[in-house]
Formats: sequence, structure tokens, C-alpha cells
Amino acid sequence: MASTLLSSPLQGFTDFRFRNAFNHYFGGIDTFYSPYIRLNGKLKIKQSYQDDLLPENNTTLEVIPQIITNDPEEFVYVAKYVQSLGYKELNWNLGCPYPMVTKSGMGSGLICNPERINEVLYRAHNETDILVSMKMRMGYENPEEILAAFRILDHYPLKNIAIHARIGKQLYKGPVDLEAFEKCIGSTKHKLYYNGDITSVSAFKAIEKRFPSIDHFMIGRGLIADPFLPSMIKNNTLEYPPNRWSIFSEFHDTIYQQYDEYLSGPTPIKMKMLGFWEFFSQSTSNPRKTYKAIKKASNPVKYRLAVDQIINAEMKVKSAF
Repeated sequence: MASTLLSSPLQGFTDFRFRNAFNHYFGGIDTFYSPYIRLNGKLKIKQSYQDDLLPENNTTLEVIPQIITNDPEEFVYVAKYVQSLGYKELNWNLGCPYPMVTKSGMGSGLICNPERINEVLYRAHNETDILVSMKMRMGYENPEEILAAFRILDHYPLKNIAIHARIGKQLYKGPVDLEAFEKCIGSTKHKLYYNGDITSVSAFKAIEKRFPSIDHFMIGRGLIADPFLPSMIKNNTLEYPPNRWSIFSEFHDTIYQQYDEYLSGPTPIKMKMLGFWEFFSQSTSNPRKTYKAIKKASNPVKYRLAVDQIINAEMKVKSAF
């Protein structure tokens, strides 16, 4: 059976502009998760979150909204809001590792608090009929935390639990803990999805072989670093298309234009694209040199010139083989 590939959301990167362009130029992803909605104690949804989930901004792909919260009131409010837009599922983020979030008892900082998890899920299932799914790490301090949380999660009809095979304290450093993930497989009645360090076709195959019972895989940073990765996994090939860099160039120009229209002034678009190039550069023949060239580009004209030079250099590298 073919594996299902899902795009793990990255705050600041995988909004509807990116998702639509990615789907158009590369494909390979079956379902996209939106970056999480965070309410900050007010029952009011920021305009950028609203725009991201508008049905007219997501016409060509399947999108599942996500929330980050430890407040039952917020969860119920957002659940009803996304249902009003036609969504049937809400994904709950218990995976975010960043200290700003975890110190507030949210994201992976909430996994060690099964009582609060229970409060939120009880209200969600008693006051709405939305389908709830989970995105988790294995804990914040240690990978045993998730095992205690499973005892609560197993009381509810969750659609699935996607697990990033690290603890929150690691952020994205160090290897994924595949042994701890393996323990999770036998410890809950729920369907599990795997997430973490799928950065190449060979890395994907190794994970697939290690966990034959898993058939849903989430790709996060690897998908931005190499946008061809999901379609290559789906097509079971190590070969890039011959016009790889032309396709990438068109994709880049599409998102650049859309973010440029949305953001005001040269500094915000520079910072936005610099963030993307931290990932994009990893697929070039000289990541450090590529990123440095983008960083040095001090205005839009110099930026466009730097991008053109990078694309042309990569095309020459390919043709030299």
C-alpha cells in the first residue's frame, strides 16, 4: 500500500501562499496542515490566521487547521470557527518545542500535564462534534511523558496522533529517537503517524522499513529544504527532473511575488525570503556560499541578481555531470 505523505506545519513558512505554490509546482503531498492558530488569551482570531484558512485560498488541496492552546475555552471557540468555514477536523499541537511556547505550558510543554489535556479534550468532545487529531513530541523533558498522556488520549475518539520522534528540549538538535517511537506503537489504541528527519528518499525508506505498521508520514523542514522530496518518494526515484532548477525558479518567483505584495517594504520581504533560503540553500551544491550570497543582497534588485546567479550556477553544476 502506498504511503500517505503529509506536510507538517512550520510557523512563518507553510501558509496558503506557500502551500498552493508547492502543490502546483511539486506535488507529492496528500494533506497539508496549516500553521497553528494561537489566541493569546483573547477569543479573537488574527486576520492572518483567518486568511490562511479561507476556503477560497485553499481550493486545490486538502488542508487541516491546527491550534496551539492549553485552554478548553479557546479550543472550543476555534473548533466552532473552523467548522463554520467547512472544516471537519482540528489538529491540536502538543509538539512545538520553542521555549516561548513551552514555558506557557503549551506545545510540547503540555505533554507532562495529562489532567489539562483531559480537560481540553473533554470539552472539545462534549461541546463540538469536530474530529480531533494530535501533533505531538514524545515529551518535553523525557520520552516517557507521552506514554502517560496516552492513558488519557485513549479515552477519546481521536483521528490520529502524529509524533515527532524527539523531545521538546532537543528543539531540532540531535538524532530522532526511533526506539522511543517504537515504544509508542504498542502503547496506544490510536493510529500513529511518523514525523522527524525525513530529509531524503533513503531516509524515508529507512523509516518505512523500520516501522512497517506506519503508513502516514509527515515531512516538515525536509519539504522546504528539498521541495522535490515528496514527489520523489511517491515516484520511488532518486532522480530529479531534468528541468529541476527551472521548476524551482518558477516556484521561487511565485512565492516571492505573493509575499512581496502582502508584506510592506523591502525589509520584511528580505527577512521572509532569507528564512526560506536557510532551507532552500541546503539543496544547492554549496549551501554556505548560497546562503551568504542571499544574506549579502541588501535590496530587491541585488536579491534578484543573487537568486539568478545561484540558479544559473546550479544548472551548470548539473550539466557538468
